Amino acid sequence: MILFPAIDIKNGQCVRLLRGDMDAVTVYNADPAAQAAKFEAVGFEWLHVVDLDGAYTGSAINRQAIERILAAVGIPVQLGGGIRDLASIDSWLSKGASRIVLGTAALRDPNLVRSACKTFPGKIAVGIDARGGHVAIEGWAKNSEVPAMALAKRFEDSGVAAIIHTDIDRDGALSGLNLAATLKLARAVSLPVIASGGLASLEEIRRLLEGEFATIAGAISGRALYDGRLDAVQALRLIAAAKGELLC
Repeated sequence: MILFPAIDIKNGQCVRLLRGDMDAVTVYNADPAAQAAKFEAVGFEWLHVVDLDGAYTGSAINRQAIERILAAVGIPVQLGGGIRDLASIDSWLSKGASRIVLGTAALRDPNLVRSACKTFPGKIAVGIDARGGHVAIEGWAKNSEVPAMALAKRFEDSGVAAIIHTDIDRDGALSGLNLAATLKLARAVSLPVIASGGLASLEEIRRLLEGEFATIAGAISGRALYDGRLDAVQALRLIAAAKGELLC
């Protein structure tokens, strides 16, 4: 299992939202690149970076902040937020992003996802952000009638590297991951599935490493890491121990 620390960027700052509300903002670091370097120093193997303004507008509003992150760290960066065409995907991969997350584009332009997977194999993930089990788009500002499960199945044979399943109603609320829904999704498709939205404790990390939940390939954590509810060192040690590795 991979634990991804989240760096959500709004107005150039590292923030967390509550349930996707762009007005319910907590600023945790004015310098996202410095925050990224801290996460790398702790021992995280990946970063999950989102341009929140870009997700809402469809353009790279926080380009400079993201470029500084890519220059500051040596670990892989999974990037999403407003990336909706092949040119933008190519640009970010050229700048050093390791994986691009397509959310709104996955719902509105599935052919883009398929084309991107062929052009950039292993580099494309689909972000499925669900509110009440249905997909939300454009920075979670608009709801659709498409079930999250149905969208995931559309990309079963497209070459997608991973599905990122976010429960919007739990995101930033520290109420715990929606493990039941994520596990159901992971069992329904052959793609790796990453859980997001609400991760709150070390106990959840333990659950993700054992039994049926070990089917889930990874989890994203935001507010719990920033607030100190989830100790990064302890979490990474648990994961390393489950892999049979030694983490100093």
